[in-house]
Amino acid sequence: MAAALALSAPLLAPAQATSFSSPLSNLAEPRPGRAVHEGSWDRNDKNNDSIPVKPGETVTLFNHEGAGCVHRFWVTISPRTNVGILSQVVLRMYWDGDKYPSVECPIGAFFGVGFGEQKDYTSLPLNENSGGYNCYWPMPFHKSARWTLTNGSSTLLESFYYNIDFTSLDSLPAGTRHFHAQFRRENPTTPGKNYTVLETAGEGHYVGTALFMTGLTMGFLEGNEMVYIDGDGKPAIEGTGTEDYFCSGWYFDRGLYSAPYHGVVIKDEKRPRISAYRWHVEDAIPFTKSIRFTIEHGAENTVPADYSSVAYYYLAGPSPVPPALPPDLLPSHWEAPNTFAIVGAIEAENLQSSAKATSGGIWGHDVPASDDGAIWSNGAVLSWYPSLPNAELVLQIPCPAEGEFHVVARMACGPDQGTVQFVLEGNAVGGPIDLYSPKPTPKEFSLGTFALKAGTFPLTIKITGKNPASSGTVVGIDAFLLKPLQ
Repeated sequence: MAAALALSAPLLAPAQATSFSSPLSNLAEPRPGRAVHEGSWDRNDKNNDSIPVKPGETVTLFNHEGAGCVHRFWVTISPRTNVGILSQVVLRMYWDGDKYPSVECPIGAFFGVGFGEQKDYTSLPLNENSGGYNCYWPMPFHKSARWTLTNGSSTLLESFYYNIDFTSLDSLPAGTRHFHAQFRRENPTTPGKNYTVLETAGEGHYVGTALFMTGLTMGFLEGNEMVYIDGDGKPAIEGTGTEDYFCSGWYFDRGLYSAPYHGVVIKDEKRPRISAYRWHVEDAIPFTKSIRFTIEHGAENTVPADYSSVAYYYLAGPSPVPPALPPDLLPSHWEAPNTFAIVGAIEAENLQSSAKATSGGIWGHDVPASDDGAIWSNGAVLSWYPSLPNAELVLQIPCPAEGEFHVVARMACGPDQGTVQFVLEGNAVGGPIDLYSPKPTPKEFSLGTFALKAGTFPLTIKITGKNPASSGTVVGIDAFLLKPLQ
């Protein structure tokens, strides 16, 4: 009982006894064991409180004999923002004399941020704040703990400061599992095949994902997570999109945020790149034989990208052989080609901020380049996903000057597009337009000639149904063209 109390209650106590407990609920309980601290403080009582690590050198950070549990791990690093150090300095953790490490991960990625960058964020088990890196994942061990740090970069790690706070115990309950963190990378991803975040055998539970994605467009976010448990041929868990898995939506259109259990730490639309995390603290995924956690890179794995990740989980027994670290740990630079923009076009994706819909979500996003030569103006579209029949979307169209204009709507046609009616000043413009096409392609539709004033005018798009062959009622808009009549 003493050993159990020294660990966090959710790790060891029966699930039904802790379902409604909070991190503060057992603070008044006795704390058996002995508080112990390991770190880089100067053993000569000076102020040289860090250790250097030369290129190619491996140092031991922590070596303890006996049972215990690590509760806090803190570091700070100099050089502070060196991509090579954060990407190529590798942390390894061994429990109970295991031959293979339970943690083998670049130091930057271990703390939940990708691409060798340092970005401040706050979550419950991991955070980076004002130069400090903090880990609060409970890390129990029955017999011993040994941690090493290897500098695989070509740069001197001048100063590595660290503190490890743990409790030394006489023993732990036999069923206590070990903490694991596994790093993987696939550059580029394989067409038609899910990216694997974790594949391991044994009995345990999955508690978190940090995923780092970069490609030519944000289209990789269309991928769904698929989790296979205990050898099942079909996923026990299948999601609805990558940003949905990270508890957000619409391609993270509101930008960066960090919450206790999920967040997006890096969003770079120009390169483009995403670094996001999701902790399964309240919804850990148990498995008794095996787990294979995968995610698509784009719908049906059609978007090439560079994916890397850290899977966090607890596993019973000795550590199995981990997958080999990829030979290249430095971030890649997928530079998007220059996009073609139609001269004078009103790009629909730029209208998102003022667009209003009676139902469904709206967002502007990149469109992957196609093999058939189809050209999307500015390489992006505005997509609307109406959720109710007869829904309406109102766009504010800018007009450069007063006069007569021929108005052309450049629409996205595709296998999931609906049938729409344009409405201007309360009057239907032409007849319904069927946007169905067997494959995505842009198509121009003439809306007619109108006398317009300088400024903006509202243009309404109304859903009237869909082609029987279409799988949905999505409305995609590439651009509008206002051609003045001479």
